[in-house]
Amino acid sequence: MPTTSSTLSYSEAATKAGVLIESLPWLKKFRDQIIVIKFGGNAMVSEELTRTFAQDIVYLRYAGLKPVVVHGGGPQISSMLDRLNITSEFRGGYRVTTPEAMDVVRMVLTGKINPELVARINEHGPLATGISGEDAGLFQGRKRRLTIDGAEVDLGRVGDVVTVNPSTVHAQLEAGLIPVISSIAPDRDNPGHALNINADAAAAALAVSLGAAKLVILTDVAGLYSDWPDKTSLVSVIETPELRQLMPSLESGMVPKMNACLDAVEGGVEKAAIIDGRVPHSILLEIFTQRGIGTEVIRGKDD
Repeated sequence: MPTTSSTLSYSEAATKAGVLIESLPWLKKFRDQIIVIKFGGNAMVSEELTRTFAQDIVYLRYAGLKPVVVHGGGPQISSMLDRLNITSEFRGGYRVTTPEAMDVVRMVLTGKINPELVARINEHGPLATGISGEDAGLFQGRKRRLTIDGAEVDLGRVGDVVTVNPSTVHAQLEAGLIPVISSIAPDRDNPGHALNINADAAAAALAVSLGAAKLVILTDVAGLYSDWPDKTSLVSVIETPELRQLMPSLESGMVPKMNACLDAVEGGVEKAAIIDGRVPHSILLEIFTQRGIGTEVIRGKDD
């Protein structure tokens, strides 16, 4: 008669086998497909969550998918500005980025976060390569115009992506590499100047340009709530027309993420999702399980 420990071990093995089998249809669906993942929020400032994020990205690569990572770095930028005694001003929810602050943004995103994330992924093999949105014309940006109470506000070097040249990213993917991209763009209207780009928006623009199968945005909440703070109102799947109607009622921090999902899906990406980056291995749960986690945005039937 087998011992209790042997029985438990078999049961655990069967459970693991069930999980692997559940992933089969998603492995078939997404094999050789590009998945764009925006990394940020609490997951970025937690060493343990960064470690599990890197594992997830490497798993996707070895499972036959083509992951592309876009990252921001708001908390790290704020910390560095404080250390350098550079005052941050926010207007309309956006950080006013002076030329001095832009130097810090570039230093933190391209000089610190990007190589650290590349190094973390490369602990599993020489797989990742760092790219700035300024490299090889990947992004072209234009200063964002913001109107508050009827008056136009100058946000400094804050911009939006207006064009994407994905050839460099495609070349890296064809070489079997994982591109890791910082969300900075040259200013199309002011040569020699750079712009701080919202990483959610940059990821959406890149996903559309690459013809990605899916956009996944890591955030600090479980997903989209239709009636926040009622936690029973978590939305599992939402179509683009309904999301457009819901946008005016969303919390300010959720607006750029849901706008990015809308832009991606309306631009041709089949699905976009926001998921809780505080959950270890949330990317694998979203991509390889039947129900996924977080909120998935899909095109409306009449769109």
